[in-house]
Amino acid sequence: MRVRVAAILAALLWAVPVRSQGLDPSRKWEILDNSFLVEESFNQEAGVFQNIFTWIHSRDGAWAAAFTQEWPAPAVRHQLSYTIPFSDTGATSGINDLLINYRFQLREETSGGPAISPRLSAILPTGRADRGLGDDVVGLQVNLPASKQFGDLYVHANAGFTWLPDVARTPNVAGSGIWRVAPMLNLMLEAVFLINESATISPGFRRAWNFGDRQLVVGAAVPVTRQNGDTNAALLAYFSYELPFRR
Repeated sequence: MRVRVAAILAALLWAVPVRSQGLDPSRKWEILDNSFLVEESFNQEAGVFQNIFTWIHSRDGAWAAAFTQEWPAPAVRHQLSYTIPFSDTGATSGINDLLINYRFQLREETSGGPAISPRLSAILPTGRADRGLGDDVVGLQVNLPASKQFGDLYVHANAGFTWLPDVARTPNVAGSGIWRVAPMLNLMLEAVFLINESATISPGFRRAWNFGDRQLVVGAAVPVTRQNGDTNAALLAYFSYELPFRR
């Protein structure tokens, strides 16, 4: 796994000077709303939508993936999106429970305060519960992300709750620090805590390219999770493509 991560990192960074000297700390960030595990507080702007694919592979061969598409509704104040997760446990594979998401840009970032954008999600029982791919109930998830820039460092914080009737009630907190080492390269450290269940620490990076009014972002991370007395590492891959849908 370490060899694969190193190879990916070398291939993506070979042309990028890894330094923060010379960057204007007050300049607008070129990569936003592209975290892997911790939600950022930035809605899609009018006329632009984003396609996001994540894939996590664990050491035992199991993997989980998700496709998310985000749309302004119709501008930055309101955002609608959906998430389709699917997984392979080794014994079975298929689509998991679908999420329909609404996010409200409550506050845009200013010099004196963070961006805040609460999210409400409906969890739909599209996965086969008898195959371990779903929970067979309609659930709700709420999350409150906040984001603030401090020069070449962006800090994100989350607090949320997942409710699956008669199945689970799980509060969570999360946070991340993202360091801009070059205009189109960020190093990342994310942490997610499911209260009374698990803790995950995930170092990683993301690299972006702009093609006119389109942006491609790829990244990788190594999430390490502590749960039920065991510690397990996985490999995470990230891909995002953001583009206009009207002129």
